[in-house]
Amino acid sequence: MNDKNFILDCINQYRKSIIENDVSNKLIELKNSLLEVKKTNNKVIIAGNGGSAAIASHVSVDFTKQGGIRTINFNEYDLITCFSNDYGYENWLSRAVDFYADTGDHLILISSSGRSNNILNAAKNGKKKNLHLTTLTGFAENTELSNLSDISLWVDSKAYNIIENTHQIWLLIVCDMLVGKTVYSAK
Repeated sequence: MNDKNFILDCINQYRKSIIENDVSNKLIELKNSLLEVKKTNNKVIIAGNGGSAAIASHVSVDFTKQGGIRTINFNEYDLITCFSNDYGYENWLSRAVDFYADTGDHLILISSSGRSNNILNAAKNGKKKNLHLTTLTGFAENTELSNLSDISLWVDSKAYNIIENTHQIWLLIVCDMLVGKTVYSAK
């Protein structure tokens, strides 16, 4: 495949994941849930691994600064390494939820595969704590993670970049919905 056809194929994959997969009702549901979090002065907790952790960082700042909703993520290397050392990597995020989550908070977990043990354990713990849970996944539609969620956003793809970029676009659309417009000052 030549470069131009490769690019067109990628664009078609994005078209399928973003345009042909109508998740608008779920995005509206997520926005409304986040507005409830704001109204009750609770917070959003958002987390992921790797590229999904980077998405969590970006979105947590935008939800806080632009959307006016307190949002935290757990991307501090000292927290990750300490909790991983003391509780095991598969439990570090669940333990962070123990320490930081309060009743009424909204937990957003991002896992392209939907099978990451640390994300899955955090979801199970979040459900035990009665947190509202949104998950963003790809690959297989019905994973244990997506089945635990109140709002499940799934990308029908097996390509990490397609999945991760679609997750970020969806979350930033929700941020723009919270603001009420797509063009606004960064100040």
